[in-house]
Amino acid sequence: MSDTTVEPALVAAGARRGAAVNLIQQFALIPVIVILCVVGAFVSDSFLTLTNLANVGQQISALGVVVVAETLILIAGSMDLSLQSNYGLSAMVAAWLVAPAASSGLGIEINPLLGLLAGLIVGGLIGLFNGAMIVKAKINGFILTLAMYILLAGVQTGIVSGHTVGSLPKSFIALGSFYFADIPISVWVAAVIFVVAGLYLRYTRTGRSLYAIGGNREAARAAGIKVDRIRIGVFIVGGGLAALGGLMEAGRVVAVTANQGTNLIFTVFAAAVIGGVSLNGGRGNMLGAATGVVLLGLVQNLLALAQVQSYWIDAVDGAVILVALALSRLVGGERSSE
Repeated sequence: MSDTTVEPALVAAGARRGAAVNLIQQFALIPVIVILCVVGAFVSDSFLTLTNLANVGQQISALGVVVVAETLILIAGSMDLSLQSNYGLSAMVAAWLVAPAASSGLGIEINPLLGLLAGLIVGGLIGLFNGAMIVKAKINGFILTLAMYILLAGVQTGIVSGHTVGSLPKSFIALGSFYFADIPISVWVAAVIFVVAGLYLRYTRTGRSLYAIGGNREAARAAGIKVDRIRIGVFIVGGGLAALGGLMEAGRVVAVTANQGTNLIFTVFAAAVIGGVSLNGGRGNMLGAATGVVLLGLVQNLLALAQVQSYWIDAVDGAVILVALALSRLVGGERSSE
């Protein structure tokens, strides 16, 4: 057999192996989740009930939306630490515009739908600023978004003098509190966002370009991909999704606290990474990210049902994340680069 015949065969075999590994990586956490559900069923009879699972879904839906945002940014080869503060500030601004002065609002009490829209606009503008500074001004993304993380958290606390904004109208909290077909609306919204984002990455030219940009930015530029425009765009989308997540959480707790979102970014990165999203860019998918979110939500719920003391919860969370990460890498066959 000639070299010209062997080479295409080897390429095809390599492509098949790559596709198989990618498929395995997408489902790597499923066995972990199944094991967790079996353990949970023994720990508490209520663990696998529809009511409990709906509550878990409601609690993690806002997190899931922010994980989608971070996953898109990571795939494109960047990261955004300020999503946590965006999550808090955007919801705070929206509630501040809607709530009466007696409930720490601004007092203008605008239409709740306009308030929600204002929150999304704030989130998108924050993303636009981050993207422009990183892409056009060439500022280090980690340092820039860390500075924004601190700045936005300060603004979130400052505009309400550290108070909680409450007395929010029903139309404002519907996204996080109301149900449809016995399932929280927030769960439906998060599920739709995961599906749309997954289809976007798989079937659109721009979605596939994110992988190319994250894998090799200069090669993507040489291939004619509009790298700068797409990178800025993904920061805008990420900012808008972070704001949406914050509004969903505000609806769930029927208020916005001055510290909404505290420590969220660590959980966001944990969910994305154990779901197979690479911090180096160019690798990851929404199914993996979704299983990461579900896993963390089930762990938290199981710990609560098992009545684990609060001072042990962080340690147990960290241990579970390490085990899940090791198993997902073992099953998926991915090795982290140093």
